Amino acid sequence: MPETAASTVRLLLLDDHTLFRESASRLLTAEPGFEVAAHCGTIGEGLQILRRKAIDVVLLDFDLGESDGRQFLRLATEQGFQGKVLVVTAGVDAVVAAELMRSGISGVFRKHDSAALLAQAIRDVMAGKVWLDQRQLQAVLRTEVGTPQDNRTRPFTDREQQVLSCVFEGLANKEIGARIGVSESSVKATLQQLFSKTGVRTRSQLVRIVLEQHRDQL
Repeated sequence: MPETAASTVRLLLLDDHTLFRESASRLLTAEPGFEVAAHCGTIGEGLQILRRKAIDVVLLDFDLGESDGRQFLRLATEQGFQGKVLVVTAGVDAVVAAELMRSGISGVFRKHDSAALLAQAIRDVMAGKVWLDQRQLQAVLRTEVGTPQDNRTRPFTDREQQVLSCVFEGLANKEIGARIGVSESSVKATLQQLFSKTGVRTRSQLVRIVLEQHRDQL
């Protein structure tokens, strides 16, 4: 599982509200270890920036006026962007949140939350975690996504299901161990089993594949 990089995290803010992105840019620039490499208001500008600059995390507004964040995600992927995307929005419904997770984002952050919490969300995303608050998480899990699971065999053990549920809550390995009463090394071993079973390498990829194929296991 990837760890947060020791070097500066380079950010791109894509939001069509100038006041918000300028304010967020100032706040994040003041955070140690962050560099706001650019901010812009349109998908086209964002894609051009990705072609010119190395970006670690895109902070992506969902509602971009005549388009939305899904279009940017599709075009950025086609363009070869391999960084992380954190959707920063006033709100999206559960169906859209599930679709965004399946399309490759690392989480959804609500604009009315604090700047300090946004900084933590970025750090968690860089550490390979998924950022969803509990209300969003429960809404996503209630949403019908993927294909029907009625005829599938149970792919995960009880321990793997426990760890997986904690991953969806955004808990770190040490916190998961304390929650289920096992060592941190045991949690890491179980995560590796889950990665192997699902063919993924990171927590965010694990969340996406579970939403697509194994939602009944949560």
